[in-house]
Amino acid sequence: MSNDRIGDLKDFTEKIAPKTANPQAPVSRIGEQTDLTERIAPKAKSSQRGYRRPQHSAAKKPQVTEAADAPAAAAAVVVPAPAAAKPAAPKPKRQHSAPKKAQPQPTTMQAAVTIQQPAAKPAEARGKRGKRPATPQKKTPVRIIPLGGLHEIGKNMTVIECENDMFIVDCGLAFPDEEMLGVDLVIPDFSYVEKNKDKLRGIVLTHGHEDHIGGLVYLLKSVNVPVYSARLTLGLVEGKLKEHGLLGRVQLNVVQPGDTIKLGCMAVEFIHVNHSIPDALAVAIHTPAGVIIMTGDFKIDSTPIEGKMIDLARFGELGNQGVLALLMDSTNAVKPGMTMSERKVGESFGSLFQRAQDKRIIIASFASNIHRIQQIVDYAVKYKRKVAVSGRSMINVVAKATELGYLKIPDGILIEIEGINRYRPDQLVIITTGSQGEPMSALTRMAMSDHRKVTVTPNDFIIISASPIPGNEKLVNRVINELLKLGAEVIYEKMYEVHVSGHACQEELKVILGLVRPQFFIPAHGEYLHLKKNADLAVAMGIDRKNTLVTEIGKVIELDGVEMKIVGTVPAGRVMVDGLGVGDVGSIVLRDRKHLSEDGLIIVVTAINGETGEIAAGPDIVSRGFVYVREAEDMMAQTRKIAKKAVETCIENNVREWGNIKNKIKDDVGDYLWQVTKRTPMILPVIQEI
Repeated sequence: MSNDRIGDLKDFTEKIAPKTANPQAPVSRIGEQTDLTERIAPKAKSSQRGYRRPQHSAAKKPQVTEAADAPAAAAAVVVPAPAAAKPAAPKPKRQHSAPKKAQPQPTTMQAAVTIQQPAAKPAEARGKRGKRPATPQKKTPVRIIPLGGLHEIGKNMTVIECENDMFIVDCGLAFPDEEMLGVDLVIPDFSYVEKNKDKLRGIVLTHGHEDHIGGLVYLLKSVNVPVYSARLTLGLVEGKLKEHGLLGRVQLNVVQPGDTIKLGCMAVEFIHVNHSIPDALAVAIHTPAGVIIMTGDFKIDSTPIEGKMIDLARFGELGNQGVLALLMDSTNAVKPGMTMSERKVGESFGSLFQRAQDKRIIIASFASNIHRIQQIVDYAVKYKRKVAVSGRSMINVVAKATELGYLKIPDGILIEIEGINRYRPDQLVIITTGSQGEPMSALTRMAMSDHRKVTVTPNDFIIISASPIPGNEKLVNRVINELLKLGAEVIYEKMYEVHVSGHACQEELKVILGLVRPQFFIPAHGEYLHLKKNADLAVAMGIDRKNTLVTEIGKVIELDGVEMKIVGTVPAGRVMVDGLGVGDVGSIVLRDRKHLSEDGLIIVVTAINGETGEIAAGPDIVSRGFVYVREAEDMMAQTRKIAKKAVETCIENNVREWGNIKNKIKDDVGDYLWQVTKRTPMILPVIQEI
């Protein structure tokens, strides 16, 4: 071994410290090409290519600090004193007058051997009876608080908190289920964030899907902090801010893969991943307790339509440096194998365009799947067809993606939906929303012959390029049935490869687990079966079962570099948006709506003399959604008698409180109607004083 090796060891122990971020550095606004976000870069130290970030290994930190502060101690490690091997023999007294002999210098091989001897190890690694491993030291704890995205699909939102700083990763929405009658959207409960808004340093968005950005505008109405994400994501956010009157009031900061921003005592690094929308990002959060990686929604696509393959190298680098915790997408954790490339859909489109021949082609897809829209446009150009767009969200996304350069449409290809009648069917492709069978979507209105511009005929070739979200199967099948009744030929996902997922399957999840090798693992983004399967995959990859955690929204997870534990809960749940009302529809209102939808309503109207307390008019009975009155006149007449008797009984007993009178009417009328019909309509007494 050469002396250069010893010098390398000493050089390796030098402390690597990040540069101090300049708080005055400007940030770029949405639409700017240059990236002006703050960067945290390491000092020029290593000549190794690909070195991009300082190491965050908790185990090496004490050695780094000791070597940097005391170079002499590092030198002592290379050449230890011979006395460390065995005790020195007592010297004769007459040696005091004798000249000292020069100590022989160790050879290179001797020095290399002594480096590995126990005497050269730090004092804290030694015990009284030999060497012992150093006890891990707890560090400043960091807390992870999921407010959505667990045990559900959508509504993704996570708070990261350390000391007096916190920031948010994603702020999405979910669509209402069949039990939420009349509800438009569902967003997370922002109570905890609003209560601690003085600690909030920013909001980071991983990509532009609604389940990750849809709730943002509702949060920004109560808190105003900078938002960080890629250009396309912020372009879609900009449209939402404009719609809600917040444009210009919120700071939108453009970042790129490889950028790092400082948020209080934490730093967020952005990593490129593949997904079904461009500009998808994972984040590596550098905290005092260690590095936390959140993958966001991702898959491994080696042949993406736009951009590069997922940055697996950076995941590997972080894994080599040491990762405290990994939060990974679980949506497809129950599916074996790997997710197909988006290019596979393009191949299917090529054969289907040929098959359509002289028919008009209508393709329903997710509005945000810009990669798929680009492939549709490319084949339309190849087969000399014009492209029209239908559906509000599809129009907005196509316009924004074209403006920012993510969607490339040649001049003269895109036409207005109003002008489709000027072209033959074989000259047209219509891209529309409604792939999930949403009742008000463009494709559903076409199927129900309710679309103002498009009438479906046997001369239409319809492709549904999406798989139904769990719970939407009935809606999608209903639309397919109606389209088939109109004579159209319908191609859907089960028949041909016209859709691929944007989420990683089991083998891709294993790749990330193998590269990152986290100390702790927390599955994210999915229902319980998805989370549980993802945790099982982590255990199969060698992570200790006790170091995995399938948690719930509202739970506070604390990591201190040594252990992971739940230390409390915060308010979390579902806030329903109905029209302009946010949160004013709760469980009681939903219960009433469900009651009305199941058994209908009976209204009992009575007028009472204010002076005598006697019945002045009525009671009159109004039925809505219960029975058809003309076919149940006898029952309605008997209901009227029972209601009148209930009021008279209250008057005779000198009961004048209207609340008590109403309750008496409800009880007596409800009992009678149950005996006759075995149904329990909602009974609404109305008393007027004259």
